[in-house]
Amino acid sequence: MNLKDVFTESKPLQTKKIFTSNESVTTIQLMASAQLKEHTTKVPAFLVCVTGEVFFENEKGTKEKLLSGDFINIEPAVKHWLDAQRDSLLLLIK
Repeated sequence: MNLKDVFTESKPLQTKKIFTSNESVTTIQLMASAQLKEHTTKVPAFLVCVTGEVFFENEKGTKEKLLSGDFINIEPAVKHWLDAQRDSLLLLIK
C-alpha cells in the first residue's frame, strides 16, 4: 500500500496511525501552506519526510527544511511545529 492511499479525504491536515508495537509509527499529511501547530512530545521522536517540503521549527531556535528522505530527531518536552511549503507526507516514529 502507498502512503498516499491512507488518506481518503481532502483535508489540509490529516494523521493516521499505520503501525503499532512497542513504538508507534504515524503518517502525517500536510497540504501546501498547512501548519501542524505548536506541541510537545513526552518521548523522543523521529520525523521522516517521505515527500514534499516542510519546515520544522522548535522553541530552541532550530529551523530545518525537510525534503524527501530528510529526517530530524525531536526532543521530548520541547515545543515544536511544522509548516508545509508543498503537499507533504511524513512518518513520525516514537
